[in-house]
Amino acid sequence: MGIYFAVAAIGYLIGSINFSVILSKKMAGFDLREKGSKNAGTTNMLRTVGKKGAAIVLICDILKGVLAILIARLISGDVNQAIACQIAGFAVVLGHTFPIFFEFKGGKGVATSLGILLIVNLKIGLICLFFALALMALTRMVSLGSISAAVLFAILAIFIHDGYIVDYSFSFVIFAILLAAFVIYNHRSNVTRIMNGTENRLDFSKFKKGAEEPLDGEGESKEAPEEVVEENKEEPQEETENKE
Repeated sequence: MGIYFAVAAIGYLIGSINFSVILSKKMAGFDLREKGSKNAGTTNMLRTVGKKGAAIVLICDILKGVLAILIARLISGDVNQAIACQIAGFAVVLGHTFPIFFEFKGGKGVATSLGILLIVNLKIGLICLFFALALMALTRMVSLGSISAAVLFAILAIFIHDGYIVDYSFSFVIFAILLAAFVIYNHRSNVTRIMNGTENRLDFSKFKKGAEEPLDGEGESKEAPEEVVEENKEEPQEETENKE
């Protein structure tokens, strides 16, 4: 039991390192949880900071899942390695969603879950990745691709029994179902918008290098600040005085 607690704690702490919050403050001077969709994840990083920041966050979040599983496998010793990896995997996604270092306000765990899939079973991970990308390209809805890939993982875990980082057991099916359920729970607002036909869609033509304006519907106003408006209103008065 001590090993299981240790891998859970390590996984949670790794997940709690939220690179999107750290990098948005460093690269753009703001906390992305106050911009756009207010979600601390890759998609909001893309919308509010730009492609470079989003790419770095995506890679780092994937590596969090990979690292948690590798550490669990390394220190699990004589205990059930499959269970240890599954506990670490769920814990790292939990930490990403509710990070102790960032007021328990994190992301939705998709990239970190992808890292888990890729290291636990590369075949399943790649199938889910390409499926998600294809769906995102067709619908331009990241949330739909993410949710669908999570559900696909649970289905594939039932039928694919080879290629796992540790010996396969039925517990992987339970783990996949729990992980999919957690990802869907994190996307509950997106599910509502998808059902209502109001889910936000990515428009890659709007993304340029550097900081980005949030997309319409992402909760940020694009109107000029009041101070700028007031300054602009004063300029014509000065010109009139000069003419007189």
